[in-house]
Amino acid sequence: MKKSFLILMLTVIISAASCSFTTNVENDPDKDKLLIDLISYVLSKGHYDAKEVNDDFSKEVFSDYIDALDPLKRYFYKSDIEEFKQYETLIDDQIRSKDIAFFNLTYDRLQQRMAEARVLYASILDKPFNFDLQESIDTNYDKLSYVTTKEEMLNRWRLQLKFNGLSSYYDKVEEQLDSLAKNKNYKRKTGVVLEEEARKLTQSSINEYFEFADDLERKDWFSIYINSIVEEFDPHTYYFAPQDKDRFDIAMSGKLEGIGARLQKKNDNVKIIEVISGGPAWRGNKVEVGDLIMKVKQEDEQEPVSIVGMRLDDAVSLIKGPKGTKVTLTVKKVDGTIENIDIVRDVVELEETYAKSSLVKKNGKNFGIINLPKFYFNMQDYNQRNAAKDVKQEIIRLKEQNMNGLVIDLRDNGGGSLQTVVDIAGLFIEKGPIVQVRTKEESPEVLSDKDRSILWDGPLVILVNELSASASEILAAAMQDYKRAIIIGSKQTYGKGTVQNVMDLNRWMRSNDFGDLGALKLTTQKFYRVNGGSTQLEGVKSDVVVPDRYSYIDIGEKDQENPLPWDKIAAAEYTPWNGYINFDKTIDNSKARMQQNSQLKLIEENAKWVREKRDVNRYSLNYQEYKKNIEENESQAKRFEAISDYKTNLTYESLPYEQQLMNKDTVLKEKRNRWHQSLSKDVYIEEAISVLEDMKVNTIKHESTTTLSLKN
Repeated sequence: MKKSFLILMLTVIISAASCSFTTNVENDPDKDKLLIDLISYVLSKGHYDAKEVNDDFSKEVFSDYIDALDPLKRYFYKSDIEEFKQYETLIDDQIRSKDIAFFNLTYDRLQQRMAEARVLYASILDKPFNFDLQESIDTNYDKLSYVTTKEEMLNRWRLQLKFNGLSSYYDKVEEQLDSLAKNKNYKRKTGVVLEEEARKLTQSSINEYFEFADDLERKDWFSIYINSIVEEFDPHTYYFAPQDKDRFDIAMSGKLEGIGARLQKKNDNVKIIEVISGGPAWRGNKVEVGDLIMKVKQEDEQEPVSIVGMRLDDAVSLIKGPKGTKVTLTVKKVDGTIENIDIVRDVVELEETYAKSSLVKKNGKNFGIINLPKFYFNMQDYNQRNAAKDVKQEIIRLKEQNMNGLVIDLRDNGGGSLQTVVDIAGLFIEKGPIVQVRTKEESPEVLSDKDRSILWDGPLVILVNELSASASEILAAAMQDYKRAIIIGSKQTYGKGTVQNVMDLNRWMRSNDFGDLGALKLTTQKFYRVNGGSTQLEGVKSDVVVPDRYSYIDIGEKDQENPLPWDKIAAAEYTPWNGYINFDKTIDNSKARMQQNSQLKLIEENAKWVREKRDVNRYSLNYQEYKKNIEENESQAKRFEAISDYKTNLTYESLPYEQQLMNKDTVLKEKRNRWHQSLSKDVYIEEAISVLEDMKVNTIKHESTTTLSLKN
């Protein structure tokens, strides 16, 4: 971050401390007003391209907020919307005056309408559905009008529930046909019974939905309102309520302090749905998937606290805790027995967050693949485990296995730490600029690799797709500009060329009687390639374009609301890599192979078909027509089954250090086996390995590379 931006933030903090909202914080009972005032102030002073908060802004917030509250248009009436519209051009004024009358009105009305909906759906599901009627449902909710009467609302709910019930009814009919084919003695159920069972499933599903809604508190709905405001600035500016901030930190670092289990609320019970490999619960081997947690007792408390019926977030807060502390869980086991289980909390690493590698064998040569799900780092301490350290370690391990070429898989990688990108890119070049970062009204800052050593100077391929974003695009762009790697993947990547900083709102208050205020993720900078071009909206264009399932679906930055514009700055001074010959010929060879690849042709056909199906918004609620439509879809889909049947001739194996871990960790072994099975069917990896074979390394070695090789 540039020094000028730090000065700006300090100015904002100092100014905020002396503004009117902080002088009255101690006496102001309304935390929501404080949040509105604080966040709007931060946005106006700190956002890279702060918008003018005016009537046009107000209209956009109004539209997005109402849509977020009732996206399926099954709660609000047209009369509600007309009443709300008195505020359509007043939200900007309310922001300035710390007035939350609009939120209060919509919140109270939504609670009323949701209570009415509970009565509606119960009455609908109390009667059988007639799947012989000629009816249909339109699922293009954006174009649906709001209902005007209770009869229309009843019918809207009826059609939605019938649609859900029809799906379950069809499944039950098919399951019965399968059972009859396998067992002649199977007792056939009547259509009436199957319909009733399908309706009960629908009832259970909608009950769970409303149980989740019941867990939402006023502050949760207010977060939706806040984010309807802040997301008008750009798609990546976002308010984190306190527990959302915790989840974000866990996602970015891949670590948490707790017992190491994933939990789910089910019918007022907290259920264990996964025991995280290597965590305290896994090591203790006393809890298992399916167990229900009934009570929680801290080591310094006499009595346990029942969590039955408690909000899941609140239950999780009780179960989590600092490393080294003990928690006692009263657990109802899968077999029905009740047991008190002591667990000492510890740091839990979410293995799926981290880089993983595999050795690929082809034609007697070894190649390496590193899958990097995100550019993770510890937000409190960069020197802790991060993506750059792990990637470096995996490369060293792969080199020990005489690796001849390396694939970095950034598909679906949504980004993360900017510094880890610079550090990773530096593993492949001698030195030089990696990315340019620009703060509002400031000259660009060039972030460079200053370490002359090169960890890997051999053939390098980077895999991307439409969901490779932000930090992924920086790495791919830098390696492309340096001609250091060949980029294989989608026509272009996601197109997110902005930088966000997470601001802890609590640190801005001299005193605070309202508890945790959460945090604001704020777009503060834009980044640019070393050649001067922005990846914003345009993304990174692959050297070798291959189709995938997203090829015809609009999912990039340009398809989001309120993206920042594309622009260009002067190029940084950099020297392209001279370590390869026939670089362009290698790309031409790959393109030629891709054009002849029948598997990729089939994938492209499938992508077009998926797009066609996504455009279908009207569905019949007549069983025979519904069945006919499914059968037609299944018939069309059969020609795409070969995609999953595809098998390469490549073999994959974990590195020696991981094989030793898997001798004790069967969960890790199963995860790696599944990954390797997936890789063995991956046509993109197959082509990446072929490209590595084509790439030739210059006979002239960098002196620094030789030196580093001796070290490792």
